[in-house]
Amino acid sequence: MSTPASHEFDGAALHLTGLRKRYGATVAVDGVDLRVPSGSFYGVVGPNGAGKTTTLSMATGLLRPDSGSALVHGIDVWREPLAAKRMIGNLADGVELFDRLTGEQLITYTGMLFSLPREVIAERTRDLLQLLDLEGSAGILVADYSAGMTKKIALACALIHSPRVVVLDEPFESVDPVSAANIRDILEGFVRSGGTVVVSSHSMDLVQRMCDHVAILARGRVLVAGTIDEVRGGASLEDRFLDLVGGRRHSEGPEWLRRS
Repeated sequence: MSTPASHEFDGAALHLTGLRKRYGATVAVDGVDLRVPSGSFYGVVGPNGAGKTTTLSMATGLLRPDSGSALVHGIDVWREPLAAKRMIGNLADGVELFDRLTGEQLITYTGMLFSLPREVIAERTRDLLQLLDLEGSAGILVADYSAGMTKKIALACALIHSPRVVVLDEPFESVDPVSAANIRDILEGFVRSGGTVVVSSHSMDLVQRMCDHVAILARGRVLVAGTIDEVRGGASLEDRFLDLVGGRRHSEGPEWLRRS
């Protein structure tokens, strides 16, 4: 058995260095450097097309970068993918689930992929179904789930193996307010126990209330990163975001659209 390829560990749960990805003439990610401290609740925000999903996909082993490295607790995601992925719980945007399984079967199958003992899988599956209010839907095919239920079952699959780092791409999209509050409670408890959460979101208010660190991406680059207070600099996170990213049009719209 090979020894995991590790680098000098600096205490970061996730350390991205020089990540780049190009699709033809389009540069999706252009040299992203990011250090996520262990035990942090880290938000990643940016406009559409900023490179958030591409960056997180490369960071978690779903998409191979053209260059650069991604380390999870000092383990290189691309040199030792199995060792790294055992530490990652990943809810990726746009990745298809095995939706001809029931919710319970899907969580169980995911636990089996991580070679968990059957009794452990059964106990954790029960816990996750209860925590995410999916007990009544456990026997329904995932293909018949609503968008919000699908997001919650995907989150359950990301947590089943008790990862050290949870990476969530738009986890609250299509999720009702009660479920979103329950998910936040679960994630905050995970961080308090020493875990690390990285979450991308378009909701500046949510990130400001939930996260202790944030990075703002645009055009495939990190514009600024640090603690929430450092990044927003006394303003709201949304105002700081708009100042950095630009593109806001101060307009009431065309005359024909306004009611007299």
